[in-house]
Amino acid sequence: MNQPLAYVSPQAKVAANVVIEPFVSIDKNVIIEEGTWIGSNVTIMEGARIGKNCKIFPGAVISAIPQDLKFAGEDTIVKIGNNVTIREFVTINRGTKASYETVVGDNTLLMAYVHVAHDCIIGNNVILANAAMLAGHVIVDDWAIVGGLVPIHQFCHVGTHSIIAGGSGVGKDVPPYTKAARDPLSYVGVNSIGLRRRGFSTDVINKIQEIYRIIFIKGYNVSQAVEIIEAKVEATPERDEILSFIANSSRGIMKGYSKFREK
Repeated sequence: MNQPLAYVSPQAKVAANVVIEPFVSIDKNVIIEEGTWIGSNVTIMEGARIGKNCKIFPGAVISAIPQDLKFAGEDTIVKIGNNVTIREFVTINRGTKASYETVVGDNTLLMAYVHVAHDCIIGNNVILANAAMLAGHVIVDDWAIVGGLVPIHQFCHVGTHSIIAGGSGVGKDVPPYTKAARDPLSYVGVNSIGLRRRGFSTDVINKIQEIYRIIFIKGYNVSQAVEIIEAKVEATPERDEILSFIANSSRGIMKGYSKFREK
């Protein structure tokens, strides 16, 4: 770790085998665990908690204070899991008093120029493609994929195993297992390819598709669709995940797509 051209605060806790390249700056109240590599010109500010075997590429800024005018200097953190890859010029802001932390889960890939704002919670095995932008308090569940140049409105929730097409603006919640695209953001199918790659059976995928036909295709409003699903669709973990997601949606879920729907 002895890199003479880097600054490491004596109050930082950095594991002995962490590799620190030239011109890195690591502030006090930082913890970096074993096996992590930190590329040149990375800035890691107060409150960062970085797990094992992460890779942080040049120009990234981790744990800067929130871009939130209500922030008053409270003691908050950024928590990054194990085996996380953070590419060039990613910015991850620490939390506010709303939750006191911003979280990035294990095995997640944040591509170049991604921004993760205060109080976001990103699950495990998530991919955020180049220049995806998360406003404050966004939740992205495990295995979700967010395409490049996607802005996500504050307090939105992106469900597990979903995928959002590049360039789509996200202002509503994206339910689990779905594909989302177009403007305004719309349901365009079930993420069947991703589900097959992750071991979901054809039978399970077909049941998920039938649930979303009821929600998005058959002309019911969301409340009607939920009543029908609860009454007529066999209870499965996937069904219950979808119903729980809808019940807890604070911004409402995205719409079904119709080529006749006005923008």
